Amino acid sequence: MHRFIENYRSEYFDVIVIGGGITGASVAYEAASRGLRVALLEKKDFSWATSAVTSKLIHGGLRYLANGEVRLVRESLRERRVLENIAPNFIYPMPMMMTHYTRPRKNNKHVAKVGMIIYDLLSYDKSFTWDPGKKIPSHKTISGEEVLRLEQSVRREGLTGASVFYDCLSIFPERLTLAFIKSAAARRASVANYARVEEFLIKDKNNVTGVVVRDLLDNKVHKIHGTVTINCAGPWADIILGLAQSRGSVCKTLRRSEGIHVITEKKMLSGKYVIGCMTQEGRHFFLIPWRAHTLIGTTDKAYIGDPDEYRVTKQSIMELIDEVNRSFGDGKFSYADVKHTYGGLRPLVEDQTCETYTASRRYEIFDNEKNGLNGLITVEGGKYTTSRNLAENCLRLVMAKLKRPVRESITDKIYLAGSEINKLDSFFSSFKKSYTDFSDATLDYLSRNYGTESYEVLRLARGDDILREVLNQDGEIMAQVAYAIRKEMAKTLCDIVTRRTGIGTLGHPGDEILAKVADIAAKELKWDKNKTEQEIANVKKILRLPD
Repeated sequence: MHRFIENYRSEYFDVIVIGGGITGASVAYEAASRGLRVALLEKKDFSWATSAVTSKLIHGGLRYLANGEVRLVRESLRERRVLENIAPNFIYPMPMMMTHYTRPRKNNKHVAKVGMIIYDLLSYDKSFTWDPGKKIPSHKTISGEEVLRLEQSVRREGLTGASVFYDCLSIFPERLTLAFIKSAAARRASVANYARVEEFLIKDKNNVTGVVVRDLLDNKVHKIHGTVTINCAGPWADIILGLAQSRGSVCKTLRRSEGIHVITEKKMLSGKYVIGCMTQEGRHFFLIPWRAHTLIGTTDKAYIGDPDEYRVTKQSIMELIDEVNRSFGDGKFSYADVKHTYGGLRPLVEDQTCETYTASRRYEIFDNEKNGLNGLITVEGGKYTTSRNLAENCLRLVMAKLKRPVRESITDKIYLAGSEINKLDSFFSSFKKSYTDFSDATLDYLSRNYGTESYEVLRLARGDDILREVLNQDGEIMAQVAYAIRKEMAKTLCDIVTRRTGIGTLGHPGDEILAKVADIAAKELKWDKNKTEQEIANVKKILRLPD
């Protein structure tokens, strides 16, 4: 991939997509796969915000059944299967243990049983996977004694049993989003990170004909023209609309919900199950085994303010810790046990008065022509799991605006770039046999997170002893750093360690590792000493726990 904006020559596009999270990535891929000329613009790095702060689950949304959102749950379950198929190295079936207690009443195991049966019925096609190893079984109910035998940290008092069902774990959502962007680029989409939209181009008072974009890496400004512009800016969607408010009544303030997670090395799980707990107030949180750590989240709290100013606070972390201690384990989980934290904002579509936890995760695709801006579409809300189908629905409106035939959707029928793997087990076995000069940990990590692109990463490592160096217990190697810069459009140290690789996604990797990674990045990106030191300082600031 390359940043098209660096050599932009006034090409005209059918579709301009604003936002490089999973929604924008999916829309760009859907449009490009149908033969449209597409430009994707992201003001920072791809998947830097909401798409990077998930619970790493691809799920049907069991709790949405309680809200009567049967269509959303069915759509999510169908798309869960689609993602298993098209991104097999990223998405894995995982047993979920939802614990039941005498209180609150909504956590009654008999009520849950009804929900589980409906969940199974709505996922009737869960066995229609391309890889037989991806099939998902139906749920089962187990006793309290069985729960405690399987997961010893589950709280005993009031425990009545658990429902065990399957959803999917997404091992690296940032790289999965990148796979959608790579797939769009492979279909000739033009993509650019660090390209900030600053203005709409408007003709004849109300026809949006493109955008004014600033390349933040060289500060040059470009006018990019297109027939349809799609606002996929997530929590920033209303701010993007605000750029055009003088031309139409389109500036509606979004509601935003904060969700945070914490990561700990403390032994809390067996590693075989995701544990779902319900607080006395009726809210859910999950404890998720991830990279030999426990990932805990998420919260759901209204956020008022500038989304660019959002940061995880110690108060938010302590609120999550308190919820965990009231509902799980020995009650001794503390701030000192937190190794890393991350959080972000979700865009919601309800009125300001609605409580965020019960707010829908449905999406809306809005034609801004109704507000006086023809040629502009805004996407609001949604969840990671349903983003591909959201894009398919969005293209129906795009086709109506283009007023010409467009190919049928194929994005649910072909593998994402780098995920062209028929059977995972055979791929893993063959991969390990071909690279016996690397550790099993390295081969396992690369094959899962890079898929068929692993061969190129290891080619770099075999050609340079420095790039063979192992950086952490997961087996990550220095070649991933070079690959991120040369092939994946990484432009900052933060891009490298928190989105292209997992070097910083478990917290600060240590000064020595960070310095070594920065040294490789400096050589690749031609940073001087001051620039390198600033990049290191930026990463340390991002990875520092809040005081």
